[in-house]
Amino acid sequence: MLTQQEVGRKGQFAVRDDMIRLPSGEEVPYVVVVSPDSVFVVPHFENRDTLLVRQWRHAWDASSWEVPAGTLARGEDPQLGALRELEEETGFRAERMTSLGVAHGAAILTGTAHLYLAEGLSESKQNLEAYEQDMEVMRLPLQEALEAALSGDIGHSTSVTSLARAARALKLI
Repeated sequence: MLTQQEVGRKGQFAVRDDMIRLPSGEEVPYVVVVSPDSVFVVPHFENRDTLLVRQWRHAWDASSWEVPAGTLARGEDPQLGALRELEEETGFRAERMTSLGVAHGAAILTGTAHLYLAEGLSESKQNLEAYEQDMEVMRLPLQEALEAALSGDIGHSTSVTSLARAARALKLI
């Protein structure tokens, strides 16, 4: 990379104009969106059920079924963030969190998505943020959630990835 220039910022998000050099030697501009790391959680009950959450996504002008997820505060431990988001959004706590690895969204985003499988679930209290007030929680068989992800009924890409990795870890696929 030759140069970086931040051209806008809002909270943890920033837009950068970078000048990069391609392998051919050509220099070209490249837009980068500096974004926070995030967590995505696939809850797994002993009977093989899971939980999905649904909320309105303003940027998509649509409501979306997804796995519980959220952004991390700067320096926040991803596993602790995953535990926090699970409880806030679903009202369930997990005894065990297993990493399902990481994923990256669009190539212009810097944030890393940390994926987890949550087990040993017990009821707690939901604690929604202001913009989550319309959130619905649905309990369903994990196999049904996986089918919805693979058929395109769930369009949130990191939720699809999380469900597929959880199913593989649980030897469902």
